[in-house]
Amino acid sequence: MRRFDFSEPGFEAAFTAFIEERRETPEEVDAAVRDVLAAVRRDGVEALLRFGRQFDKVELTEADLRVSAEEIEAGAAACSSDVRDAIAFAAARIRAYHERQRPADQWFTDAAGVELGWRWTPLEAVGIYVPGGRAAYPSTVLMNAVPAAAAGVERIAMVTPPGKLQPAVLAAAKAAGVTEIWRVGGAQAVAALAYGAGPIRPVDKIVGPGNAYVTAAKRRVYGTVGIDALAGPSEIVVVADGANNPDWIAADLLSQAEHDPAAQSILITDDAVFAERVASAVQDQLKTLATGEDAAASWRDHGAIILAPLDEAPRLVDLIAPEHVEFATENPERLSDRVRHAGAIFLGRLTPEAIGDYVAGSNHVLPTSRAARFSSGLSLYDFIKRTSIVKCDADAFAILGPHTVALADAEGLPAHARSAAIRLGNT
Repeated sequence: MRRFDFSEPGFEAAFTAFIEERRETPEEVDAAVRDVLAAVRRDGVEALLRFGRQFDKVELTEADLRVSAEEIEAGAAACSSDVRDAIAFAAARIRAYHERQRPADQWFTDAAGVELGWRWTPLEAVGIYVPGGRAAYPSTVLMNAVPAAAAGVERIAMVTPPGKLQPAVLAAAKAAGVTEIWRVGGAQAVAALAYGAGPIRPVDKIVGPGNAYVTAAKRRVYGTVGIDALAGPSEIVVVADGANNPDWIAADLLSQAEHDPAAQSILITDDAVFAERVASAVQDQLKTLATGEDAAASWRDHGAIILAPLDEAPRLVDLIAPEHVEFATENPERLSDRVRHAGAIFLGRLTPEAIGDYVAGSNHVLPTSRAARFSSGLSLYDFIKRTSIVKCDADAFAILGPHTVALADAEGLPAHARSAAIRLGNT
């Protein structure tokens, strides 16, 4: 964990260098992914089964790939009632939040008499990657599938690494209405969704987080299909004054550090004594945290405490452009309203980021690696597309046609010009 003091000479340069440190995908990962994608594109389902043996150490047949409806029902039923209730609660809130994002179609006639407008239509098929390995992720299912269903996507195909499917994941799939689940993970799952492989039909867009191999695969298939984003390690910035309970703030910092040794947690405070109390609380909590090994590595290698006036916090947050930022202050809006670059903002001492991860209703799939400077979190808009509509009658065309001819001639595109001129009787 690094410490920065706003009052010390060289703060700006040292802080900027810190936030610009890159955690790039190793070249060998990209090379391996390229070969996996090519194999799946060439060999289809045979490649999926081969990679399942090689990477996941499981022996599957083509018939084993799809999770049956009976398995989904049985798995969901095996989930504890309190978790099922929490999943239903979260799903309802996520659905309500995202349904409010639905835009309206428009149709109007402008001053030239041209009828113009646009309409929104859902994507036909979406693939959702749900990681396995480190933990079970029912929230990933909900945050990706519920907005897709709310948008009206007809086919939602979920892929997840083979092995024991956690009851909570299956319960979340059932709550979100997902009935198509495939036992395939890694780059080969991305390839199957992009190109198709045996019984797995291709989709139009792939969403959902994954490891470096999954991210590299999404980067390579973009263009063949759409993707949500290239997700990097998790990030949190907590802006806190000395009136907070240091144990609370330490827990908030570790809530992201536990995701991955490459995750990043940063505290900005104006109180040096409080900063030391938080640092001490982090160390105390790491001793009993089940995910302490990863969290300790994250805090050690990428964590930071910044001592600075709170009025400087919005500018520092914008420089970081974090995935999540908490304002644990008396009047959080006074500072948060000045922030331009953040994936999600959490206001007040009783709004930890973990609330947003699960049940607030807003989406937890957010831009990382400073991408909040130019992109937004996952939403209903990721599952719909806009089509422009134009209609001219004779009077309207008489106004637009000559200008079309002039601009087409200026660009040296005579067929474009003729397409308009011929309707004006000018050929």
